[in-house]
Amino acid sequence: MKKVIIVSPHFPPSNLAAVHRTRLFAKYLPAFGWKPIVLTVHHKHYEEKLDWNLQKLVNPELQVETADAFPTGPIRIIGDIGLRGGYHLYKKLIQLIKTEKPDFLYIPIPSFYVSLLGRAVHAKTGIPYGIDYIDPWVHVFAGSEQIFSRHWFSTKLSGILEPIAVKEASLITGVAEGYYKPVLDRNPHLYQQAVQVAMPYGGEADDHAALKALSLKPYLFVKKPGKLQLVYAGAMLPKAYKPLEMIFKWLQENESASDLEFHFIGTGSWANDEHSFTIKPLAEKYGLWQKTIFEYPKRIPYLEVLTHLDAADGVFVLGSTEPHYTPSKVYQGILSQKPIFAILHSASTAGNVIEESKAGIVLKFNGETELETIYDTFGEKLNTYRGFHVSFSPDQVERTSFEQYSAYNITRILAEHLDLVYKKLYRR
Repeated sequence: MKKVIIVSPHFPPSNLAAVHRTRLFAKYLPAFGWKPIVLTVHHKHYEEKLDWNLQKLVNPELQVETADAFPTGPIRIIGDIGLRGGYHLYKKLIQLIKTEKPDFLYIPIPSFYVSLLGRAVHAKTGIPYGIDYIDPWVHVFAGSEQIFSRHWFSTKLSGILEPIAVKEASLITGVAEGYYKPVLDRNPHLYQQAVQVAMPYGGEADDHAALKALSLKPYLFVKKPGKLQLVYAGAMLPKAYKPLEMIFKWLQENESASDLEFHFIGTGSWANDEHSFTIKPLAEKYGLWQKTIFEYPKRIPYLEVLTHLDAADGVFVLGSTEPHYTPSKVYQGILSQKPIFAILHSASTAGNVIEESKAGIVLKFNGETELETIYDTFGEKLNTYRGFHVSFSPDQVERTSFEQYSAYNITRILAEHLDLVYKKLYRR
């Protein structure tokens, strides 16, 4: 069996969203002829609250290697785990390559800085490497135009470091093509040098089945007769606030929505701060706070998120004005067997997933130039969703359509392209 080392500085019991990409790849790669070895930073160096229930979802036979990291204190200057653990990860990689003799090195990002390990280790050992874009790296943030600001430095630094990281890459992948296509355009030699493929987040039905064994209960809200309660779970992207404001504006002006409740979970600006509200100020502006809009800023463990999805009447998915954004929460929403109400950019592949699987209603818009479309059509789409919700049955979801987005099949795509790289490099 061929071997691949996956460098994932965060891994269960870390509760960060990106750990599921590596966790699920590692679970299914052996079925396609690849033995995964996960290299992570020891959990004692994580800043987020640990989720030991999530650890129970990791295959006990998986080989997980850990590396040390520099501390964040006593004064927190550097928090990024890729920077703090980079030196130790490098040393551990060199050791593993000598002892395990892997065929490939695969690096999902973020942490973005850890991608530099691919180039460095390749130069030292010759091992081929690939980078998986869970998020874009070279990115213009809100505030990037302000010279010498934090976002300005981040944008400038990413533009310098990314070409270094990808220069010798043999594989470039991403959650959607829009996540890595600009990388190829900025580094055109990769079109010929690197195998490329888009692989969305995959849904994992076993995660939902685990809820029954753990007997977890919801605690953030209770069921209210006569209320239609929708849950949004996950971080808020900077470019999702304008679409959200169009929705809040409509809700403020329409009494017919008085039975609605939107519960935003884990949307805080700081993962462990229950007071770092991001939705509340906007909800207060439109007089919706604690009436229609509720927010629980602190990030809660993954399986507890699934528990609250299970307790809700439906799942609310909010996209971004950026066309490449493909929210992974769509897959969990479908597997929760609750009807989805989604507001998405028309170019987002997530909208197609929902529609193809007949799992919900999607309101589509074309970026910032068509934000008024959200306001103008929200009422119509909401009425459609109400009818959909009443008649919805989990049995109506097209499982054969959704199966292509299962974690198993997404991993199959990765394995097939790892095989392509292997044949290309080793000529076998």
